[in-house]
Amino acid sequence: MKLIVQIPCLNEETTLPEALRSIPRQIPGVDTVEVLVVDDGSTDRTSAVAREHGADHVVRFPRRKGLAYGFMAGLDACVRLGADVIVNTDADNQYPGSDIPKLIAPILAGEADMVIGDRRVSEVAHFSWTKRRLQELGSWVVRKVSGTDVPDTTSGFRALTRDAALRLNIVSEFTYTLETIIQAGKKKMAIAHVPIEAQETRPSRLFSSTWDYVKRSGATILRIYAMYEPFKVFILLGSALFFSGVALGLRYAYFWWMGDIRGHIQSAILSVLLLILGFQTLQWGIMADLIASNRKLLEDVLYRVRRAELDPPDRRG
Repeated sequence: MKLIVQIPCLNEETTLPEALRSIPRQIPGVDTVEVLVVDDGSTDRTSAVAREHGADHVVRFPRRKGLAYGFMAGLDACVRLGADVIVNTDADNQYPGSDIPKLIAPILAGEADMVIGDRRVSEVAHFSWTKRRLQELGSWVVRKVSGTDVPDTTSGFRALTRDAALRLNIVSEFTYTLETIIQAGKKKMAIAHVPIEAQETRPSRLFSSTWDYVKRSGATILRIYAMYEPFKVFILLGSALFFSGVALGLRYAYFWWMGDIRGHIQSAILSVLLLILGFQTLQWGIMADLIASNRKLLEDVLYRVRRAELDPPDRRG
């Protein structure tokens, strides 16, 4: 059993040494523990510091590509290096390395494909009241969209099996945290969560303001949900447009029946426009659903290709 802990980094030469020291190298049930650092185009000595302080592997990009890209590049590298279990953590020491054995326990017990570290956001003292409420609201939305029960969906402290890593395909350029949970839920993976401690860190570099975070996270959730449930999205929008047109049409018909159509021609025009838009949107929903079916087939083909490429014959079953 081989565990690789991956750490995405961006200019973390100051905090990275402590993060590396906190990772346990001996864990019951695990034969080998290795550390992989993903340097997302840092302009400081992050890569050199990683090597100096015991990182087994370093993946470095010549320019910044974003957290989501770095996360997926790390998963790909871990799988190529033979990892059976992959743990993702941060370089700013928000997540204590001592919680890694607890995090991977459900995977070692065969109970989960993915495990999320639950920071118990409502109890984190160094989070502002606004941040706690937004985190709770965002997690509730993701739970509803993904059909999971993960209480802390934005936590970056998570563990995955090798098979789960092969099945994930991140398309967002903003963050991987929300998308991976939605994908895992739609792909019927077994997802567990365990309570962890969250330590106070510097402000996030992922977003410039709370509004920016809310806006980009909302767009990510809507985009990923539309990828996996396009017919539901389009049927709701199309139905709203269509029945609004019907309502306006009935209103115009009422005035026509009463012999008073002067001043109501606008309702008739708007009704026709809404009926056309509603019908077209429903058609788009059917087409999007067919495309989504093809995407699922392509994802399965990609999964099989990646397994054939990365797994030795004795792993393929």
